[in-house]
Amino acid sequence: MQTTSHNFKQNARDALTDVQLQKALSKMRPGFQQKRADAVANLPEFEDLRDLGRDIKNHVLENLDFYLERFERNVIANGGQVHWCRNSEEARQTIMEICRSVDAKTVTKGKSMVAEEIGLNEYLEEHGVEPIETDLGEYIIQLRDEPPSHIIAPAIHVNKEQVVEAFRKKHTDLPPDRPLEEVGDITDEARTQLRPKFFAADVGITGANFLIAETGQTVIVTNEGNGDLTQTLGKAHVVVASLEKIVPTLEDASCILRLLARSATGQEFSVYTTFSSGPRRETDLDGPASFHVVLIDNGRSAMLGTEYQDMLRCIRCSACMNHCPVYAAVGGHAYGWVYPGPMGAVLTPSLIGIDEAGHLPNASTFCGRCEQVCPMRIPLPKMMRHYRAKEFTENKTTSQARAGLGLWSYFAKRPWLYRQSAKLGAALLRAMGGNSGRIAALPLASGWTSVRDMPAPEGRTFQQLYKMSGRGKKGDAG
Repeated sequence: MQTTSHNFKQNARDALTDVQLQKALSKMRPGFQQKRADAVANLPEFEDLRDLGRDIKNHVLENLDFYLERFERNVIANGGQVHWCRNSEEARQTIMEICRSVDAKTVTKGKSMVAEEIGLNEYLEEHGVEPIETDLGEYIIQLRDEPPSHIIAPAIHVNKEQVVEAFRKKHTDLPPDRPLEEVGDITDEARTQLRPKFFAADVGITGANFLIAETGQTVIVTNEGNGDLTQTLGKAHVVVASLEKIVPTLEDASCILRLLARSATGQEFSVYTTFSSGPRRETDLDGPASFHVVLIDNGRSAMLGTEYQDMLRCIRCSACMNHCPVYAAVGGHAYGWVYPGPMGAVLTPSLIGIDEAGHLPNASTFCGRCEQVCPMRIPLPKMMRHYRAKEFTENKTTSQARAGLGLWSYFAKRPWLYRQSAKLGAALLRAMGGNSGRIAALPLASGWTSVRDMPAPEGRTFQQLYKMSGRGKKGDAG
């Protein structure tokens, strides 16, 4: 997937003026948040599970080599194969070799962000293999020839009319006057188009939510059942996963599963939770003849032992982006690569570099909602601040930003001047606000006032209020 993360500012401007996108985003905001809140409220031990999930993943990351090697041994014992890939190119070539080994012409795919990360679909097409996305959202955006804009709802930016347009354009074997007004009509048509492709596919490719070291199993969670059809009907099942998806035991996977669906969609559990244990046995009625796990590093191991290691705890639930005011304003495509929202603001520069993705850690209000709702307690704002500091020390911030920080630093080092300037500035802004209490235009703040009024400050400064509370020392506030 080609990245446009370096163009985030323009991407965001385009998104803010996209009427259809803004309409779609407005429908997203209340649903995810309320459903998660209700699911959490119904599970009294949710906070304890968050602590346990964090500790499990921290333990894994401190012993990653041990658990990955144990996982490989158990996959082999189950009759499968593990392929170790350092980067995207090695992963693509490995998957292509598996496809060639069974003379594959088509592959069906379950939803996989790692497959998006390595640009798998484009590679398969270039080498004569047709990839077919079978998750409904992924199928829709494949028809529209665009990348996903959300991790668990890849077509969240698309409205019903656009889906109908794509179906009528691509499904030319069906009557042009067929009814597609109801959602049921759309899903029925998708089902009739995809079902024969499941049976005809030579290879099924899925991602993995978890890799279980104890048993050598891989786990996927879906709400459509497409993952099960994908992995059982082809000649080969290929699991594409990054290194950090490993967990030690079945019990550990069960713990984190209790966090995953509640944080993602507000469900107690996804409709399908599927454990794969290798190829078809002699007594099995169906299943693939071969089972392959393609393990991809692609920059993850370089994050170990750094201030960004905590990002590898992520279980891709999307809670951070579902609660992020920036994502809610610009959507996923503005972030310019596979991973949007707050998790993408940390993971993307970690994987493709700060030169390409340096804008993303700055795309945050630092309201802290992402960390507050993260089931794995990932300190996303802290890591974004690390990237901001790195960008500054490497002289990659704009001269305007450096000048502004320098000016603020000058005042911050002189508390008496800071206090007097704050009082003077607040008084001036109050006067500019007049009776309305709002400022329509403000020099040096046109980025704000060009699209909205700025509220004028009211009452005393924070330092004055702090002193009045009795907690501030004498002389702390002017």
